[in-house]
Amino acid sequence: MSPPPHAVQSQADPVSVWTRRSLLGLQELSAAEIRSLLFTARGFSDVSTRSIKKVPALRGRVVANLFFEDSTRTRLSFTLAAQRLSADVVELTETGSSVSKGETVADTARNVVAMGVDALVVRHKAAGAALVAARAVDCAVINAGDGKHEHPTQGLLDIYTLVDTRLKRAGGVDPRLEAFDLTGLKVAIVGDIVSSRVARSNIAGLTRLGAEVVVVGPPTLAPRSLESLGCRVEHELDGVLGAVDAVNMLRIQFERHSGGAGGGGGGEATKGSPAFPSLREYKQAFALTRERLTRLKEGAVVMHPGPMNRGIEIDGEVADSPQSVIFRQVEHGLSVRMAALYLCVGALGSRGG
Repeated sequence: MSPPPHAVQSQADPVSVWTRRSLLGLQELSAAEIRSLLFTARGFSDVSTRSIKKVPALRGRVVANLFFEDSTRTRLSFTLAAQRLSADVVELTETGSSVSKGETVADTARNVVAMGVDALVVRHKAAGAALVAARAVDCAVINAGDGKHEHPTQGLLDIYTLVDTRLKRAGGVDPRLEAFDLTGLKVAIVGDIVSSRVARSNIAGLTRLGAEVVVVGPPTLAPRSLESLGCRVEHELDGVLGAVDAVNMLRIQFERHSGGAGGGGGGEATKGSPAFPSLREYKQAFALTRERLTRLKEGAVVMHPGPMNRGIEIDGEVADSPQSVIFRQVEHGLSVRMAALYLCVGALGSRGG
């Protein structure tokens, strides 16, 4: 399999480093595998800027998006990524599918693959659903988010954004695979950590590449048990802000907390919740406000995996500030997902899985 277009090669070919048929989570990947995927993503980074936004890397292949949980942004990103690799794309959602009639994820995956599909992109509200699909079929499977387990491509695009920012500040692109290193970087992930598959993928990937991660939230949303993942847990945001190089803000996942305080749209709900006394108190303690933005160290960046609840976990002015790299994260998501599809589908085709 040839390298992606315009990729700068290093002594270690990223394609040869990657030997997996599927991408199910970052916790199972080595630092070398993460670097190989990020390096490959950089090779695809200019495709979106071309007049013809396609490369023939996966021409003739078929990618099926199996989204049994809503996510307009992630689904669209995977669809565009596959199309820009010249793959054909089919879409399947839970509404109207056989899953809504009681069919198992494994059987749905088998039926779709029997139609000649080369890769499945699976998103499901149950942890482990992507693994179930991967064990059921003989094709590439990419996890697009499974319950509270992981969201590996979101974690990778967040990491890519940090690496890209660091390299550009250092004077440009480093051609070495080893340049994808975050040693010495300190990252705070703030909010509903216990519910967040994004946080778990970020913690795994960031720490593999040498970064120090601190998670911040009330004890109900950031319990000390999370330290088993390799991060530090803090319950006060103000004491952390001045020491970190990046702050990644997470929304409160009200849908995963029974009796939640309400959610969405930046409303002023104050109803009690099992997770925290009131939304107003949560905002006072953990929201990234305009005033808190001034406490960040020089050069620190603001991140958010989306969707944002402006006025709850992050002020609109902060999200749109010069320190924000939120929309660059979305941009980098295309390159990362192109790389994941290219490596997984290509690895299966050239090495037999």
